[in-house]
Amino acid sequence: MSSNIILSNNDKLLLAAIDLIAEKGYKGVTTLEIAAAAGLSEKTLFRHFGSKQNLLETAFERFHYTEEMTKLFNEKLVWDLETDLLLISRTYHEIMNRNRKMIMISIKEEDNLPGFRERKKKPPQQLFEFLTNYFTVMSKEGKLITTNPDVLAFSFMAMNYGAFLNNLESGTSFATVSLETFIMESVQTFTRALIP
Repeated sequence: MSSNIILSNNDKLLLAAIDLIAEKGYKGVTTLEIAAAAGLSEKTLFRHFGSKQNLLETAFERFHYTEEMTKLFNEKLVWDLETDLLLISRTYHEIMNRNRKMIMISIKEEDNLPGFRERKKKPPQQLFEFLTNYFTVMSKEGKLITTNPDVLAFSFMAMNYGAFLNNLESGTSFATVSLETFIMESVQTFTRALIP
């Protein structure tokens, strides 16, 4: 492997599981198939993860946006509404699109996996808290009109999640609106409405 990244056995198993479960569904894939697709033994899968459900839950934790969004909110904000919302929106879509197979699995398989629905709620709940805190601080500093930060956070998230879901499976339903145009226009609309 010249300049390619060498994957750990864990990563090989996680990525194989995501590919196969996205294609065949959780119940349609065996641990033996996942291990074989990763080029490893089933024994290695069980040694690292214990079960197919643990493997999928670990994949979800690993490939969701929690870590990157935490870093963004802790280190990259400049406290200018338009600049920050553009960064948040672009980062969100980049992560969600990179992990679209995992997102599809989480939507399709939540009923098949006990406890998975609760685990699935954590990243959006965390993003909601980050955004609520952000809007609260911006308002206290006079950079935002006085409004309900919870409603702003929910509106911003719903707008972006809706845009992501629009092209999740079959490409965009609105060919005249590119993702970048959506991000720019929606953030500008949000900013115009909120700046005093």
